[in-house]
Amino acid sequence: MSEENVVYIGNKPVMNYVLAVVTQMNSGVPEVMLKARGRAISRAVDVAEIVRNRFLPELEVGSIDICTEEMTSREGSNSNVSAIEIQLCKTESI
Repeated sequence: MSEENVVYIGNKPVMNYVLAVVTQMNSGVPEVMLKARGRAISRAVDVAEIVRNRFLPELEVGSIDICTEEMTSREGSNSNVSAIEIQLCKTESI
């Protein structure tokens, strides 16, 4: 998957990310990957569900990967942060 098909979820409003996914899918991309860490995980799930239920019902969740990433803070201490990747695919491409 190329980097341009990835939507990184952060602190912006949910609809900003929904618009990004819908725009990519309408441009002919067969799949989009949503990536989020920490508190943004619930926002990523919201984005996936809003896109599927309101805008593009032909999309399916291809795969969901969860992991823990080790982050180093500015002070040099390490902490573990949960991460998720949600793959949204057009039904023909599965």
